[in-house]
Amino acid sequence: MKLKVGCNLYFQIDDPTALILMLRPLSGSQQKITRSSYNVAPRVAIRENKDNYGNYCQRLVAPPGEFAIYTVFEVITSENIDSAPGANFVEIQNLPNQILHYLLPSRYCESDRFGDLAREIVSDALPGYDQVAKIAEWVHHSIRYIPGSSDTPLSAIEVNNRGYGVCRDLAQLGITLCRSISIPARLVVGYLHQLEPMDLHAWFEAYVGGRWYSFDPTQSYLRGGRVIIAFGRDAADVSIFHQFGLGCVLNRMDVQVESL
Repeated sequence: MKLKVGCNLYFQIDDPTALILMLRPLSGSQQKITRSSYNVAPRVAIRENKDNYGNYCQRLVAPPGEFAIYTVFEVITSENIDSAPGANFVEIQNLPNQILHYLLPSRYCESDRFGDLAREIVSDALPGYDQVAKIAEWVHHSIRYIPGSSDTPLSAIEVNNRGYGVCRDLAQLGITLCRSISIPARLVVGYLHQLEPMDLHAWFEAYVGGRWYSFDPTQSYLRGGRVIIAFGRDAADVSIFHQFGLGCVLNRMDVQVESL
């Protein structure tokens, strides 16, 4: 399917502020970018680079006053999501080197604290994909998905104790449970067609059967129409913008996803 996606950000800037943004979708085997528009007002110089995870980062200095960023992308992506019940657990010694850091605890995913719970959840599942599916199902039924309920990232411990959260919170709890039983997992941020209410979305991927598979504990079933912006260990790696300085306020963010 072909989607038109975009995210517009509207800031009020008091002092010149350095911003690092992550708004350009990835282009690769899972999706193809066919049109790209990235504008700022007022116009300033933008430098783009890739981070350690291969995500596109844009760097700029926003001037004082009102500052806006407008992005539009047309993307070809799949209507369906691959699944592989029964796909095997990959033993640690056989994991590719670049996958290993997705096994470790990270800022919002304290996987060294969840081993007992994870083993209880997956006790009757085959090692690998079926364990991750059990975890995603458990998060979906145990943690309420409430859009707009969390302004700042919460750790997996906080989300589990609170019992509700936004998409990012549920995904990070799923990641944490996977890592606690030695399954690599990473956070994904992007767009989801027909998401209600419309916003940027987060889900997670787990490495089983020799490749990454998607899981989304916020949805009753796994559906396609996804456009990936970035991957990372957790929310600290995939924030759509980092500001450096106190004189910068995000007044509004508009997100659009349309079928073409």
